[in-house]
Amino acid sequence: MWRSVQSEESSGFKFLGDTFGGLMPPEEQERVRRTFSAVALILLGLFGVLFLRLWFLQLVEGEELQKRSERNRIRLQDLPPWRGMILDRQGQVLVGNRPSYDLMVVLEDVADIPLLGRRLAALMRLDAKALTAQLEGARAAGLHLVRLRSDLSFDDLALVETCRPELPGVFIQVASKREYRQKGQAAHALGYLGEISDAQLKSGRFLGAKMGDYVGRCGVESVWETFLRGNRGFRRIEVDAYGRELGQLDQVFPTPGANVYLTLDQRLQQEAEACLEGKAGAIVALDPRNGKILAMASAPTYSQEAFERGLTAQEWQKLSTHKDHPLVNRALKGQYPPGSTFKIVMAVAGLEEKVITPQTVIHCSGALPFGNHVFHCWKKGGHGDVNLNRALVQSCDIYFYTVGKRLGIDRIAKWSRRFGLGQSSGLKLDQEMPGLVASTAWKKARFKQPWREGETLSVAIGQGYNLATPLQMAQVAAVIANGGFIFEPQMMEKVESPAGEVLYKVKPVIKSRLGAEPATLELVQKALHGVVSEGTGRNAKLPHVEVAGKTGTSQIVGLEKEKAGGKTPAHFQNHAWFVAYAPVSDPKIAVAVLVEHGGGGGAVAAPLARRILAVAFQDQRVAKSE
Repeated sequence: MWRSVQSEESSGFKFLGDTFGGLMPPEEQERVRRTFSAVALILLGLFGVLFLRLWFLQLVEGEELQKRSERNRIRLQDLPPWRGMILDRQGQVLVGNRPSYDLMVVLEDVADIPLLGRRLAALMRLDAKALTAQLEGARAAGLHLVRLRSDLSFDDLALVETCRPELPGVFIQVASKREYRQKGQAAHALGYLGEISDAQLKSGRFLGAKMGDYVGRCGVESVWETFLRGNRGFRRIEVDAYGRELGQLDQVFPTPGANVYLTLDQRLQQEAEACLEGKAGAIVALDPRNGKILAMASAPTYSQEAFERGLTAQEWQKLSTHKDHPLVNRALKGQYPPGSTFKIVMAVAGLEEKVITPQTVIHCSGALPFGNHVFHCWKKGGHGDVNLNRALVQSCDIYFYTVGKRLGIDRIAKWSRRFGLGQSSGLKLDQEMPGLVASTAWKKARFKQPWREGETLSVAIGQGYNLATPLQMAQVAAVIANGGFIFEPQMMEKVESPAGEVLYKVKPVIKSRLGAEPATLELVQKALHGVVSEGTGRNAKLPHVEVAGKTGTSQIVGLEKEKAGGKTPAHFQNHAWFVAYAPVSDPKIAVAVLVEHGGGGGAVAAPLARRILAVAFQDQRVAKSE
């Protein structure tokens, strides 16, 4: 019997039928067997499909799926470095840093962008459509990480952190923001930061930089970007399926940028900025012994903080098209007729080319007929008989018209270039303008016309075609002060690591030599001292320090005699110049002051130079009296 049962069990459903044989009719048993057969086939097929799928996932896609799993579990969180500080020559911080709490979003953790946009907008009182568009635009651009907002307030920060479980992909990143200790001061020299562009990323100049980073756009921030930027770090963290942090695996700390020490003197820079308040112009002060720039101010100025937070299109349009051009560094890029400050060059050229001697006397009647034109001196009645010393002290135009006529334009051009005019000074700070030195060859190339002798007379007193920048004219004063050496101007003193190690130090570079005789320079030095002690530059005189200098007034347009009670429009007023150095016996500072449309150099620019020199020599009583 047991053998019969065992043999029937091997037939499967036959055993089932026999078991229930006494309970159901044969036709019902047949129906049951067919049903079980169909179910068995279906189950067998499903198990086959499952087996094939498991085989495919394990052997074919196993490696890729493992990588995806690791990426979803372990994530690198960027740690941007703090930027190096910018300090003056005394170690006073000009540009530092402060913490900024930035709202960041990891896009791959966001399943529903519109929903996240609505939630964030509700929390932070923002436009949901704008946030959604920003996120969708970032995803379309292939970005992995996007910064939605910088500088969150503590209230917004608390709201975001409290609601983090409902904000997939959102986290707060602590980054550094630039802090300008003296708002607007030295803005053109220091420069500003801006978000890195695609072109900059592709240029290869910003190794390690990523989209969204801020880099120097101009000034010191741009020129010394490599030192200031630092090296980024990262945190390796574990996250859940919603991108929420579960724990930290390891961390590499970022390396802060190096600190850049400038040659600027914060006291002098502050005074230069104050001198130009409400004016348009530039002031440059440098050390004639080595070319170090002590102050560089340009006005009007602008707010670096506006660039740091990000300008709107309307703000940028207004700033870039402003009639006063606040973004232009006039000290380097402003090109002006040098006016009578150019008589320094003419005096040296005349003596060196032997067209005059110190004793040469020229009579000034106030007018010099030439061809069908009459050239006038600024003093209507004339200066009478003048030699070189008196001509410089009183700034006699007739004397230098005559010297210019004797020299000719090409010899004037030769000595102008020897003084460094008409060419870049070599300062490593943005792109400076070269100015202009006119010559016969230049006019032929530029206008296809021959040079006219009457044009030489205009150039001889700093009018006509010749143009110079305030930095170049500060160098002219420095060359006379130091005995004929033309230094390459520098604004950077040294670079130090955060630990205080000197990484780079700038040494003075003699760019060229003037090539004038010591006796020539001594004569000009004596005359420039006379300009301040008894001549047109008396407003620059200091009680305890001997100052040498030269006034200049560059004419904008030829003005007809004004009618009684009439006024010249402000934009037609002359530019006011003054260049100086001090002390006379041992020069330590050279200054150039330019006030656009300011009027007379002696009345307007010389008092400003006096204020700069007073601070330089710590004569606070004199500085406050202005």
